[in-house]
Amino acid sequence: GGQDGGARATACRGSPSARTVRGTRGPTPPPGWEEPLLLAELKPGRPQQFDWKSSCETWSVAFSPDGSWFAWSQGHCIVKLIPWPLEEQFIPKGFEAKSRSSKNDTKGRGSPKEKTLDCGQIVWALAFSPWSSPPGRKLWARHHPQVPDISCLILATGLNDGQIKIWEVQTGLLLLNLSGHQDVVRDLSFTPSGSLILVSASRDKTLRIWDLNKHGKQIQVLSGHLQWVYCCSISPDCSMLCSAAGEKSVFLWSMRSYTLIRKLEGHQSSVVSCDFSPDSALLVTASYDTNVIMWDPYTGERLRLLHHTQLDPPVEDSDVHISSLRSVCFSPEGLYLATVADDRLLRIWALELKTPIAFAPMTNGLCCTFFPHGGVIATGTRDGHVQFWTAPRVLSSLKHLCRKALRSFLTTYQVLALPIPKKMKEFLTYRTF
Repeated sequence: GGQDGGARATACRGSPSARTVRGTRGPTPPPGWEEPLLLAELKPGRPQQFDWKSSCETWSVAFSPDGSWFAWSQGHCIVKLIPWPLEEQFIPKGFEAKSRSSKNDTKGRGSPKEKTLDCGQIVWALAFSPWSSPPGRKLWARHHPQVPDISCLILATGLNDGQIKIWEVQTGLLLLNLSGHQDVVRDLSFTPSGSLILVSASRDKTLRIWDLNKHGKQIQVLSGHLQWVYCCSISPDCSMLCSAAGEKSVFLWSMRSYTLIRKLEGHQSSVVSCDFSPDSALLVTASYDTNVIMWDPYTGERLRLLHHTQLDPPVEDSDVHISSLRSVCFSPEGLYLATVADDRLLRIWALELKTPIAFAPMTNGLCCTFFPHGGVIATGTRDGHVQFWTAPRVLSSLKHLCRKALRSFLTTYQVLALPIPKKMKEFLTYRTF
């Protein structure tokens, strides 16, 4: 949409990769893999009614779990919902994403249109529901006869005033308004199982659990943090919840009993971002102390420290704490991490290596997320822009696929109790680094 206030996209054919931007390189990337290339950049339109000095940051970017939508808080209380893949004119040749469905599939329904959700407040957090919610559908239908299609995809938006608004993606309709938080809702996370349980993290120092099957009833308040809560992440097996506040420790909660399991100590400064690996066996946390720590969430052990050293030449304005981290996320197959730091770099790390395998230049980065089917990373910036980068496309080894399958239902302790060789246990518990 190039109209006033629509998203403007710029194609970035042959954009500089990090190779031309920095002299220092990490270890050799996997064969056949290149530095991240900028595929496209979306910029907010600037309609007259906005006071452009007010908040324009892109605090949150998200893909729907099925990969059919992209959401972006583009500042000024607006969320843009964009059908994915992006229209072809925005993507350089050779990078067209595979469409999520065959052409005949979409004929009768007309293709989805870009939508603008006006949330009335600065939007800090976004989360899509998992696509299918079998247990919830009938209940939802009974309570919401006016909502046509109940297998609907939902977007939750966390706002500046503590409200959470729940939208139906297909229609752009507001379904629910959740009230309870006393301050900014900084992060949101749905349980991956499709049960429509939503967790919210707020500057009021609490996390809250909501059940959207019960009209958005608040079912639990989790207290204990002494600072603003920045981040919440639910493990893919739905057993654990990790929360990070402006504190040096990270809290791990049980999603079954909503009680604190343990605090993870190890960072030297505020922890601001956290993410579980796709098999729930690893947890990564990112901090202003310039480090990412990789933990075993079951034992609380620190498995690895990924230090963000500043690359030469240094950035001109040396008054910033140069490599403070903003965001960390796992790739969908669980072999890579992406991190965004204040030193104007997006870094990509391979699970087995201690230094990044690739860098890309990005200014004022705030958040990052991988496309659920791999191959693309989306980043959001302080200027309200979104950038899409190429990401490693790898074929997982059979070994890793087996580990991922086993670890999806076995805790570290269960693996250690198996009657198998020590080397195999080390591999299955990610102790081979």
